[in-house]
Amino acid sequence: MQSILTWLFAIYFFASSAVLVCVNAFICLLVAPFDPFRRAVHTFSCYWGYHYLQIDPFWRLTYNGLEQIDRHKKYVLIANHQSVADILVLYGLHRYYKWVSKAEIIKVPFIGCNMLLNQYIFLKRGNIKSIKEMMQICRDWLNKGASVMLFPEGTRSENGQLQSFRDGAFKLSIDCNVELIPIVINGTREMFGKGAKQINFKQNIDINVLPPVNPAQFDRSSGRMRAFVHELMAEELARMRGESASGPKFDQRPVATISGASTPI
Repeated sequence: MQSILTWLFAIYFFASSAVLVCVNAFICLLVAPFDPFRRAVHTFSCYWGYHYLQIDPFWRLTYNGLEQIDRHKKYVLIANHQSVADILVLYGLHRYYKWVSKAEIIKVPFIGCNMLLNQYIFLKRGNIKSIKEMMQICRDWLNKGASVMLFPEGTRSENGQLQSFRDGAFKLSIDCNVELIPIVINGTREMFGKGAKQINFKQNIDINVLPPVNPAQFDRSSGRMRAFVHELMAEELARMRGESASGPKFDQRPVATISGASTPI
């Protein structure tokens, strides 16, 4: 039964995407003269992407700390990465940002086209020239007032543990003097992890948005900032799972709590 449901979900995903990408293209043409940042296109993409998580009543999502992301400010947003479903989950934030994505996604039918409509940022992994271009495009968007969203692990975790972080997001935060917001996701690996053949249609997913991290406190050291945020997110992920985190402690760590009521979807 789970295999049949997975195929039905895949058919619906691509069939609906074929229609919705056309709708978004029309929106893009309609608002182009007065929406150069394509906020309307991204807003539609958020509803499009998130609605796939709403069609199954046994997927229960809880978002905590959404108020940490001020709609009127720009940020470097980062999240841990355990499943392709993380992308849909992060659309559920309903906040404006530009995705940083591996270039191969362009080839995915309808999805790649939508990413181009949104002016998202592409990266060829392992290509130094592409990495430099991606960093510059991110700086340009941040300087224009748009947030950017990255997975600092670079790829999905196979064992569910937080992998080491790459430096890009932290350099962007420091170079552009923009606060960085860590987002911790738990439950998507159990729903549809890396290498999985079938979707688990009964899963709780929790998303905790942590308070902004100010790059000024790290004396322009992206390495120190990276280590601090990695520990912060690892401890939060362990807490969400009821585990105990291990790792180095940092004396400069501020006391941070997630405020605001959770929103069950």
